[in-house]
Amino acid sequence: LNNLIDYFISQKSVLLEYWRYIFPILVALYVFISFYDKRRYGGKKQLNQQQVEKNASNKKLVNDEAADGDENEDFEDDELQPSLENKLYIPFTGAKITLDPDQKIAAEKFYKIVNDRRSVRKYSSRKIDVEILEKCIHAAATSPSGAHTEPWTFCLISDPDIKLQVREIIENEEFINYTQRMAKQWVTDLKPLKTDHVKEYLTEAPYLILIFKQTYGFKPDGQKKQHYYNEISTSIATGILLCALQSAGLSSLVTTPLNCGPALRILLDRPPHEKLLVLLPVGYPSEDCSIPDLQRKPIDEILVKY
Repeated sequence: LNNLIDYFISQKSVLLEYWRYIFPILVALYVFISFYDKRRYGGKKQLNQQQVEKNASNKKLVNDEAADGDENEDFEDDELQPSLENKLYIPFTGAKITLDPDQKIAAEKFYKIVNDRRSVRKYSSRKIDVEILEKCIHAAATSPSGAHTEPWTFCLISDPDIKLQVREIIENEEFINYTQRMAKQWVTDLKPLKTDHVKEYLTEAPYLILIFKQTYGFKPDGQKKQHYYNEISTSIATGILLCALQSAGLSSLVTTPLNCGPALRILLDRPPHEKLLVLLPVGYPSEDCSIPDLQRKPIDEILVKY
């Protein structure tokens, strides 16, 4: 080896003469090969590992959105039975009851009804016929749901003492939310709406509707029944309820009390598998009620046709 080195030195070899050019090329070639190898084989190794983990998890599938916190149980294939009772299929020809025989007029009427809706934070003491609220909630319960599980519970509150307790729970948590938990930009964005941790409407409105999603239910034999897409299903039901209340001439406000769900669930003695989704004060606007003059987006900003 020493003789070879001496030979190259004595002969002033091309390698030594041009080493300053050759060395960077070798380094670049090494980096390229390493990067290529990692892209070609390293990615496959990672994907293979992910596939192994995915296959393992599929043995006990838990879809976060569908299961929403509940675990599926393992059953043998011959033990699996649908939770929904098999029913005969009957003919269906479409909607029988509409706002107008003319479809365009019906669609325009519905748009005008829902476009007239506004969020109300000041309510009068004017009483509401409870049967109207019951029918509106009944309408909400016609909502579609994952595997027809109907994963919702509507709690209707008129008792002044319970409304006061609801307000105390929410205002205590909201004070912390506004002063500590919520980002400054969030609090700033709410200023034009003149909302803060004080929620007078919770005791002023004649009724409160607390809407709970059921993360799972029970079969007639007492076994757990999976509620698929329970939050989406309950959210759709809430939208129908808002439309029903507006159609009946009632005002409401959509609220999502942050960090209040567990305490409100305990207050109303609801079971652990029910989680608070939305709280609606419902009633008629007070004489001094005012709302911001907000404009909604035009159709060409929200609709994309293909």
